[in-house]
Amino acid sequence: MHITAHAGSWRKYDLDEFEQSSLQAVHQQRREMLSNVCSRYMRKRRLLQPDDLRHLVVDDTHGLLYCYVPKVACTNWKRVMMVLTGQGKYQDPLEIPAHEAHVPSNLRTLSEYSVPEINSRLRSYLKFVFVREPLERLVSAYRNKFTLSYNTAFHKRYGTKIIRRHRRQPSQRALERGDDVRFEEFVYYLLDPRTQQEEPFNEHWERVHSLCHPCIIHYDVVGKYETLAEDANYILQLVGADTSVKFPASSKTTRTTDDMTAQFFQDISPFYQRRLFNLYKMDYLLFNYSIPSYLRIR
Repeated sequence: MHITAHAGSWRKYDLDEFEQSSLQAVHQQRREMLSNVCSRYMRKRRLLQPDDLRHLVVDDTHGLLYCYVPKVACTNWKRVMMVLTGQGKYQDPLEIPAHEAHVPSNLRTLSEYSVPEINSRLRSYLKFVFVREPLERLVSAYRNKFTLSYNTAFHKRYGTKIIRRHRRQPSQRALERGDDVRFEEFVYYLLDPRTQQEEPFNEHWERVHSLCHPCIIHYDVVGKYETLAEDANYILQLVGADTSVKFPASSKTTRTTDDMTAQFFQDISPFYQRRLFNLYKMDYLLFNYSIPSYLRIR
């Protein structure tokens, strides 16, 4: 028995009571854009396997499916999902420690359900995903995983391999610790054909379309990191979440910006910029992001 992706007939609440017709129009436009790109580029419709659904977090109380994308406010969304599914166990998303939000047993994903249960949820729940400018998300992942001293698991698992393959005459210390990967080395690693032949990309730098399958699963709302607060609020109102549940306001002073991303690309040659852009090109097209002005690939 296979999983069928449904356009879905999700219509739980009448939106007129929220004066949000302009927001509705924005989301309608995003859905149409996505659908047009899908029909143009995705000729082969493949079937979903339960394993494809590991990123879809389920809220059976409010009828909600959230596809989480690392480095796109996913910690805060997981916290909110824990509040929504917690039967009153949590009141405020920010009282949940970040590490708790990422403990797999704290939230159910769609892949854990039977095929009939998966199909009925895909058909009737509100489905949403949040996206971000692809290269900004990539730099954010690099900064978080390779430049912070406490991320030793990433340094050992990926850093040592990147240095071994992409650094000329690495020191013994660097080979053992993998904690000083340069951005250009990370780029070489992403573009090295061996990388994806050996294993799928880590979820922090995997493309959104590979994590969330937006051409097979018809998302009702495509939220954007750039309009995070409005889009989050819109979703919570749509599903009739308790008004006391608020999406956490961003307080991060260290967050990766467009200017910061531009600096990281100053030392990457146009040849590699072009190849890296091509790697993330589908995400640019699907989610209507324009080519960054700092890229020298015209």
